[in-house]
Amino acid sequence: MPTYQFTIEVQPRYLPDQSDPEQAVYSFAYTVTIHNTGDVPAQLISRHWTISDGNGHLEQVKGLGVVGHQPLLKPGESFEYSSGCRLRTGTGAMRGSYFFVAEDGERFDVAIPTFVLDATSDTGMPASHTLH
Repeated sequence: MPTYQFTIEVQPRYLPDQSDPEQAVYSFAYTVTIHNTGDVPAQLISRHWTISDGNGHLEQVKGLGVVGHQPLLKPGESFEYSSGCRLRTGTGAMRGSYFFVAEDGERFDVAIPTFVLDATSDTGMPASHTLH
């Protein structure tokens, strides 16, 4: 039986040089590593993010691919990219999912665990998730 399994790791960081706390603008970057730990090639088709700030304001972001790519990952391969977001508060969180289509036609979602965005921390909190 085929195994559709991916590990997602996220490393967020605060960008003070692109932020203006006096204007309630806090910029963050995050680097995502997607690793196919299963035994079936699969292509990342789309993403869905839920971004929340410290006031509970939610923003949904959906779109095709990631940073203009829809990578096909064979077993053992990884894809890494960096992106960013802005919040109205110095803290917040992100979570989401990626939609994949495997080479054999199977369609599935991979959850991206919640990770913290924190302007008081240089690194934030790393997150990872494995779909079994």
